[in-house]
Amino acid sequence: MIEFGHGTHVGLRRTRNEDTYYADASLGLFLVADGMGGHQHGEVASALVRDAVADLVTRGHSLVEAVRAADERLIQHSRSFKDARPMGTTIAALRLHADSYEVVWVGDSRVYLWQKSLRQVSHDHSLVQELVEAGTLDPAQAARHPHRNVITQALGITAAEQLHIGMARGKLEHGMSFLLCSDGLTEEVGDAAIATIVSRQDLSAQESVEHLLLAALDGGGSDNVTTILARIN
Repeated sequence: MIEFGHGTHVGLRRTRNEDTYYADASLGLFLVADGMGGHQHGEVASALVRDAVADLVTRGHSLVEAVRAADERLIQHSRSFKDARPMGTTIAALRLHADSYEVVWVGDSRVYLWQKSLRQVSHDHSLVQELVEAGTLDPAQAARHPHRNVITQALGITAAEQLHIGMARGKLEHGMSFLLCSDGLTEEVGDAAIATIVSRQDLSAQESVEHLLLAALDGGGSDNVTTILARIN
């Protein structure tokens, strides 16, 4: 049985919410997308990718196939606009099967797994993450780096032949919880605080999501914030 909660908030400094999400326990599909591009382009991009992935997974495609095809749809759609500004989005998606899970991502929206402790399953496609992996920045420095929001991969913007879709798989076990979120959460709330909320057994999944959203707003609410929490009971 899957118990899940979900929510999004425009934040305290933005006028438009370019995040979107999808949550369907019967399909076992959960995703968060954080659009970019200015004007309404960001919200169009994230919604287009959300709908495309949901449609393709429903029709039997794998998660990676669905994300790649959604990227192609987004690129085709953006070509119909004369506006020179890019139309792109991140994605973090989870597919639950009977005894396994798969995670895919592009950009810096994240998927965490809670199982006695919190672990980030996805790996940010970001400039600071590349610097951390190269050994030129430590994680504490990365969290404060002025270019920490610069991403190196995005659907609709990265050339199709250079697009790297991150992927992870694992065995599904009773008691696991998966958290999907846009960077509006992780920019304001550290992993330790996220773990404290996600681990609380006295809260429902929906209540945990609401606590996470409030924590992001209390932290400054500098961006749109979106979270999904799916528990395997």
